[in-house]
This record gives sequence, structure tokens and C-alpha cells, in this order.
Amino acid sequence: MLNVEDLLGGLWIPGDGVGDPHLFCMSLMREAVQEGVGVMEDCAVTAVLSKEDRVHGVETTAGAIECDYFVNCAGFWARQVGQLARPQVKVPLLPCEHYYLHTKPIDNLDPMTPVVRDPDGYIYLRERDGCILAGGFEPVAKPVYEEEIETALQRCLPEDWDHFHVLLQEMLKRVPSLHQAVLHRLCNGLEAFSPDCKWIVGEAPEMTNYYVAAGMKTVGISAAGGVAEATVDEIVDGYSKYDMYELGVNRFLGLHNNKRFLRDRVKEVPGVHYGLPYPFHEFETGRNLRLSPIYPTLRDNGAVFGQVMGYERPTWFETVDNTKESEKPRPFKIAHTKTFGKPPWFETVQREYWACREQVGLSDYSSFTKIDLQSQGREVVDLLQYLCSNDVDVPVGSIIHTGMQNERGGYENDCSLARISENHYMMIAPTIQQTRCKVWLKRHLPQNGSVTLSDVTSMYTAICVMGPFTRNLLSELTDTDLSPSHFPFFTFKEIDVGLANGVRAMNLTHTGELGYVLYIPNEFALHVYNRLMTVGEKYSITHVGYYASRALRVEKFFAFWGQDLDTMTTPLECGRTWRVKFDKDIPFIGRDALLRQREEGIRRQYVQLLLTDHDHELDLWSWGGEPIYRDGNYCGQTTTTSYGFTFKKQVCLGFVENLDSNGVPQPINNDYVLSGHYEIDIAGIRYAAKVNLHSPNLPTKYPDKERDVYQATRKHHESKFLGRHYQP
Repeated sequence: MLNVEDLLGGLWIPGDGVGDPHLFCMSLMREAVQEGVGVMEDCAVTAVLSKEDRVHGVETTAGAIECDYFVNCAGFWARQVGQLARPQVKVPLLPCEHYYLHTKPIDNLDPMTPVVRDPDGYIYLRERDGCILAGGFEPVAKPVYEEEIETALQRCLPEDWDHFHVLLQEMLKRVPSLHQAVLHRLCNGLEAFSPDCKWIVGEAPEMTNYYVAAGMKTVGISAAGGVAEATVDEIVDGYSKYDMYELGVNRFLGLHNNKRFLRDRVKEVPGVHYGLPYPFHEFETGRNLRLSPIYPTLRDNGAVFGQVMGYERPTWFETVDNTKESEKPRPFKIAHTKTFGKPPWFETVQREYWACREQVGLSDYSSFTKIDLQSQGREVVDLLQYLCSNDVDVPVGSIIHTGMQNERGGYENDCSLARISENHYMMIAPTIQQTRCKVWLKRHLPQNGSVTLSDVTSMYTAICVMGPFTRNLLSELTDTDLSPSHFPFFTFKEIDVGLANGVRAMNLTHTGELGYVLYIPNEFALHVYNRLMTVGEKYSITHVGYYASRALRVEKFFAFWGQDLDTMTTPLECGRTWRVKFDKDIPFIGRDALLRQREEGIRRQYVQLLLTDHDHELDLWSWGGEPIYRDGNYCGQTTTTSYGFTFKKQVCLGFVENLDSNGVPQPINNDYVLSGHYEIDIAGIRYAAKVNLHSPNLPTKYPDKERDVYQATRKHHESKFLGRHYQP
């Protein structure tokens, strides 16, 4: 049946099967009715009624319905249903035309013909009642104006053979016998996609009892059971046993719900569903949205950009020959890594890495989430003591790195808090936390309004300068004493830089290197940047992108939320027990769960693994998600990976478990972790790995006692160099 001449291999799943979606839905509905669920068909929702940001009812064409919880699972109408609520709930989805053809019966077609998926051709096909049903996900899709589709009868759109031709070619190539098949019909239906080609599941940030389950991208039937279970768990228990943060509706901002943005983006999203998932995938559409004030200058200096939460963030910098008349403005370039081996940017990132280790590197951190929290009295201190597992009641000018745990002890957020004044904190959190952390904070704010929350992300440009000569550089631009005794690690000062004032300077870099992050009022950003670059010439200042920063922090064994930490991971599992203050006057959220875990023992451990027999020039790389083996047995998987330029080895971070013969995790300790022989499976080849439990001491060209105590996962830290201000 299949043309396999161009294939190297395939995967057969004997237990795979198919079901009739209509009969499946009818069966579920029948079971629900027998359990007492009321079903209303042929009825449209006209309004979602709410009070004090909670849904209390729904108006429909068949009358009003009172409810305690509302689940928006309206498929391609989910975005429109979200707009029926007050406040509106943002569900960034847009439907595209989705084609499949149906042949007439084919003689001798085996009813057990497997479902065939050909991702390289973007197509799939299956047997149905003696016929072939074949469809696909074309690389360039056609968005649909969904407001014109009001009834189920309008879901079938006119045929467009010209558009379908790209898929038809692949079908005829893979199944030559289709040339002789007789066409019954070409169906053009609707399928909704999110901006990142992932499902949208969970509680909406706008309301506390409004849930979303949409954007299933053609797998809604097979996903229904798990999505329903996770949604019910959230409604009943407040959380799911599945870590759903990557699918949560609060991963988006308002810009993602902009219809013009969606129409631009979803053209390429369906193709991603079957496309080859190269590392660090970047979309081509919906770009140049959120730009820092120094973006044009960075672009003209060779920046190649990746997008996160709509922000254009430099990933690496191409070499620009400034001695010649170069093209300005330079064209916008997107950071593509279309390989699973040594990437094309390797040497460039290596140069940037060593600039940070031996000279001065400058990086744009503007996309970081920035939240101001303040009160008239001590209310903000008490609130943060309740929300944070570390002790935030520290001297003004201190910076605290802390987790915000949930009731199970997992990380809802991992952030830095700078105490600006007695009752004013600035929170710095991962870029992807901008919606998520605001929701978590707002839902715990005192009802009397005594604590105010301000999202100042777009008010400040964040420039990080890192490297052994950063103090020398910044000292030439400010009158503030930057000596370690006056401005030690993990402290904050508001300083003048150049001719600008009001710059919030923080003595940390999030990479383990010496340096500062300068939070600059936007109107001064370009001035400060220019002064840094001008004075920095004598220190060989170099532009640095995200990939170099990532390499630095992976070598230092630093964990980041959303990559290594998540809602299921606790501080005890990732070596951060020393950042948990169990004896605070105000018990924090998750304290009881962490005390219980401390008593019972952890069942997985965060580790760093160095590949000892891996050739980075010839072998495929580890990009995250690879299986880890201990003494030949599976024990976990990697999270974040990078090449370690100082170690001259591939470095992997991840979690290992002690699994019994039934695959059930057992208590684990350091002795168990260190006593095993480890391997990491990369594309079917296992590479030996050395395991670390603590941050390694990296040799440096310019030793510095400050650097020696700047270690993220150390359980017993020293403070003799930093005095009372040092609060990790």
C-alpha cells in the first residue's frame, strides 16, 4: 500500500486503534445523563454572568442556568465564548480550514489497516468502512473568520483544491494506489489552534471558577479523558496530579488574544503539529511586537532574536564589521536551530561565554517579569512571608531569592525580591511568569486593599553586565561606592549611571558570574547603554545573548522555573532546602507539605550530569527530555542542557529517581545518587555521565572570593565575605 523507497524506518504501534467520534461523544453523553447530568442541545450561550470575578450563571437561548463552575470547552468558538464574560476571558484560539478526503470503497482494503502518519509529508490516512480517509496539516494554513460560523451546519466550508494540493501531492506519493481510487468527497472543516500549537487547559486568570479546555488540534477525542480528569481535579481539589503549567491559559498575555495577531500566527501553527521539532523552535509570524528601547541598536549590532511572551530577546550576536559601510538598519533575524547536533551558533556563543567569564558581557534582560509590591504598613511584609518559603524580612537593600510554594510544596514561582524600602519590594521573576505570578499574587492580596501590586515590566529596560571587570566599568559611570563592603552580592541600590538617575542596580546576574543587572527607566535606557558600550571598550565589552547566559547557568547548576522547576518540584528535591525557613513567625504556604517530605524523605533528586564520552563535534546533542539510566536502569530524564565551555563537555541538568521493580519511586539520598553509574540516552545511543549534586567550582582567570560563595544549590553557604546583607 505504501511507497517506502525513500524511508529509513518507521514505528508500528500494534495496539493503536480508531473510534467513531460521533458515537464516542454520544456514549459519553448517555453515561453522563444516567448519572444525573442535564444536557441541553441546540442551545447557544448568549452571556456568562459573573459577580466579583466569579461565574454564577449562564444565559442561553433556552433560558438561564445557575452554576458554581463554568468550563469553556467550546472548540473553535472558545475565544468567542470567552468574550461573553465580564470581565472578558482571553482564550487565544483561531480556527483554520482543515481538509481531509474520503474515497469510495476500495476492493480488498483490510479493515485492520493501521492508521498511517507521515509527518515529513504533513499527512495522515486511515481505513474507514472500506474507504480511505486522508488528511493533513499543511505548512501554510488558511485562517477562518469564525464569527461568520454560527451553527454546526455552517462548519463545512467550500472546497479549495488549490490549497489542498500540497497535501494531495504527498498522499499520492506515499500511497500510489490512491491514483486509482474514486473520490467520494473533499471535506473542509474547522480546527482551532493556539499561538504556540499547545492545548489550553486550566483556570482562567480573570475569574476563579472559570475553566478552559480547548485548542486540542484534532486530538480532542483521544485527549478528552485526561483533560476532563485534570479539569475535575482542579475544580474539586484545586490542583491536578498532572503538571499542566505548559498548557495553562495563564501562559498568555493580552497580545496573544489579538485577532490580528492570531490571524497572522495561525497560518504556520498547523504545520508545527506535524513538523520536525527542532530545538528552540521559533515562529516566523507575530514577531516584532514587544521591543526594548535598545532593540534597534542590538539588532544593528548583529542580534539574532528569539521570542518569549511576545518579547524579542537576543539569543546570540552575529559578527558585524563596523569598519565598513554596513547596512543599517540591519534586517531582523530569527534564531533558528535546525539541527540536533552541533548548532551553527556554537562558536559565536562560545565567544560570548568567555567574554562573561574573562572580560565584560552585556545582555538584555528586559523581558524579565517585574512586579512592585508595597503597602503603607507592614502588610506587604506579612503577605510575602506567607507566600514565600524564604525569609523576606531582611534589611532594606537586601535581595532574597525565594520560591513561592503551593500547598504541595511545589514551585508556583521562583523569583528574586529586592527590598526597595521598609514596605516596598520589587519582584523579578521569569519572563513566562508575567501572567501566572500576577494571578497567584492577586488571589492572595488582602481584601482590604492594603497591599498594592503594579506590573512594571514595561517601565524598565534591564541591562545585565557580567564579568570580572564589571565593577571597574560601572565605577567609571557612577559616584556610588561599588566595593564589596558597601555593595555586596544580593543587594540593591538606586544609583545614577552616566547622566541618568533612578537606576535600580542589583548585584547579581542569574548566571553565577560577577556583575549587575541595571533596571533603567525606559527614557534613560539608550543613554545608559551607550555609556556602558563606550566606557566598556577598554574592557573589551561584548554583546551577549540568551544562549550564552543559559550555558553559564547550566554549568553553575542553576535551576530555572519552567525549565527545571515546576508546580510538582519542591525545594528539597532540587537542593534548595537552605532557602526554606521553616521557623518564620508566619507559616508559609506549603510548609506542612515540606515538613512532611523532610520527615519521609524525597523520592527524586536534582542532579548535574557531565557527558564523559560524547563528541560535541560529531555526536547528536542532548537538548532536554532525554532518558537517564543508572546502572542500566531508567531513573529519570534531563530538563535543561547546554555545552559547558569550561568543562569542555556536554552538561545536562535533570532529576533521578530510585524506582523499584514496579516503577514506584522509593526514598532517595545522596549516597544512592553518588553510588551509581549513569548514562544518558541521546537518540538511542547511551553516553556515560559523571553526576554532581552541588555547584562545581569552575576555574577562573580572575579568582574572586565573592564568586566563591555565589553558588545556587549549596546547602551550607558561607557569609563571611558578605556580612549580614547576604541572603541567598
